[in-house]
Amino acid sequence: MAKERASTTKGTLGVSLGVGFVWFTSQFGGGFASGTQLYQYFINFGIWCLLTPALAQAFQAFFQWYALRFAYEHKTVNYRDFCDGFYGRFRVVFSNLYELVYLMLILLAPSIAFATGGSTLNELTGIPYIICTVLVGICIFIIALFNTDMIRKAASVVSYVLIVGVLIVFLPNIIAQWGDIMDAIRQMAAGTLPVGSTASGSVWSALWNCIVYGAYHVASIGLYVAHAQKFTKKSQCVTSMLLGFLINAVVISLVNFGLLAVAMNPELPNYSVYTLLFAQRGVLAPVMAPLVSILIIIGSVFSAVNMITGFVNRVVTGLEKKEDAQTAEKKRMLRTRLAALACTLATFAIAQFGLLPLVKKGYGYLGIACMVVIVIPFLVRMVLELVGVVKK
Repeated sequence: MAKERASTTKGTLGVSLGVGFVWFTSQFGGGFASGTQLYQYFINFGIWCLLTPALAQAFQAFFQWYALRFAYEHKTVNYRDFCDGFYGRFRVVFSNLYELVYLMLILLAPSIAFATGGSTLNELTGIPYIICTVLVGICIFIIALFNTDMIRKAASVVSYVLIVGVLIVFLPNIIAQWGDIMDAIRQMAAGTLPVGSTASGSVWSALWNCIVYGAYHVASIGLYVAHAQKFTKKSQCVTSMLLGFLINAVVISLVNFGLLAVAMNPELPNYSVYTLLFAQRGVLAPVMAPLVSILIIIGSVFSAVNMITGFVNRVVTGLEKKEDAQTAEKKRMLRTRLAALACTLATFAIAQFGLLPLVKKGYGYLGIACMVVIVIPFLVRMVLELVGVVKK
């Protein structure tokens, strides 16, 4: 009995950790891995960037826990079923709005993954950008064909690789570039903003952009609800997000802190992948620069895979609703391939606009949309639950 309980505990913890790692690999995508997201939403606002990355993770964890709890209790395995149940009488409006928001996300996030992976591979090998994005796209398409169980397990393995890789690259380089980091902090504390920043540097602008960052990542609930079906008890909703918060907050804060080494570097505007500049200026640059490039490409690919998988799951399960099990099983693989291919091709086309425009404009608009469709309705429902108007 003791062995069975231990095995069960290990299994439930493994699933919770797996969902936390899905969150990590979803966030550690193109914009994050390249450093462009961190500059756009944290570092550009000055000294407050020492706090806002971790604060954004707490914001995400809270709303994602709330969605996972509902998905677990109501057994909603795709985001349309989740939205219809969650929004209740307002589902005609908000479920369709969320469809649009998630469509924006699955077009934007994998597109940035394409652009980042393509830009990094281009800088690393000299192969033309469009060919690099094709190679990245082939990897994304193949992995996206696997089921959610396989992807969750793969996300766990990839997360370990990414975390260890980040520690290998960033810890020695933070030590080596400590003087530059401290100098940047002193300048920002005195009111100087990083090179190229057009922000005001106020605490309110820093907090607003922190919330925008968190809000557009909350759009990813569409892919998390598919994994909630593997939970065996409600406490796993909390556990998965606590573990996810710990992993994400530590990694994003470490990377953000390290990138301060190049915040005042006049070469910064010449780069679209800021983490490469950080690695090239540090210790063992001939080794670290290729290593960080590999990490960026891996992170980009799995971030795109997570988003596309949520879309594929929505399409396939939606088509199977009115079919018997035998017919659904017979058509599932073809439908999965077609849905994954369509999404991959669409995001490949968008990626040709380039990395920086996608990060600077696309995510900002998505964050605002997520506040209207997700954050505000979630907060309203929380209040209604507390006063007993709506059942949990």
